[in-house]
Amino acid sequence: MAGWLPLSYAQTDSDWISLFNGKDLSGWKIKIAGYPLGENYGNTFRVEDGLMTVSYDQYDSLGGRFGHIFYDKPYSHYRLKLEYRFRGKQVKGAPDWAYRNSGIMIHGQSPESMGLNQDYPVSIEVQLLGGDGTHKRPTANVCSPGTNIVMADTLVRQHCVNSSSKTYHGDQWVSVEVEVDGGRLIRHIVNGDTVMTYSKPQLDEKDPDAQKLLKSGKDKMLTGGSISLQAEGHPLQFRNIRLLPLGGGQD
Repeated sequence: MAGWLPLSYAQTDSDWISLFNGKDLSGWKIKIAGYPLGENYGNTFRVEDGLMTVSYDQYDSLGGRFGHIFYDKPYSHYRLKLEYRFRGKQVKGAPDWAYRNSGIMIHGQSPESMGLNQDYPVSIEVQLLGGDGTHKRPTANVCSPGTNIVMADTLVRQHCVNSSSKTYHGDQWVSVEVEVDGGRLIRHIVNGDTVMTYSKPQLDEKDPDAQKLLKSGKDKMLTGGSISLQAEGHPLQFRNIRLLPLGGGQD
């Protein structure tokens, strides 16, 4: 496994690439359902106080405008670290399941290949959830828009699988790390604890958006792709978005 480093690997800060400069959204591309690539409807994605921010203060209602902000380079072997926190109230018109719900999309299609009205990139989602103050609600789960994964040698077709993480209520910052060894192994880590492991991410041949990618010549088995962050209807912020390449390079 060339380039694959164990969790105990000791790296210095200088090894990490900062994906977000804290000043503007340079190096990122925005795609919101119903709008062409690059149109940031309602200033949904912005920088506030040095933080990458998802805001809905210019929306009357969500109206199905699910959004994603894509880093402009794909990767296949890497560690991605960030911190997130939810804040405020869910925008009017957002579905109940989107309460304190966002995600890190990995192994994704390019934003250029998405349809105008496509809600989500075909990808593997590291689902980011916040607690409701009462119920158990783990974070760093895995969801699969247009994809499937393998866990314990079994192909998993269900849309989302919960991790073993704790529940994080309120507006606290939560640290999430994703360790990606191409298509061989993916790990989700929350506040230093490994909470989920799976392998062999692949396109779902039954999904219409995945079918388009397969017809265009995309391999069924996913070894890398785009990285994006999600806007699903609840305001939140991201900080310290950093990536450590592990030798596999970009796609």
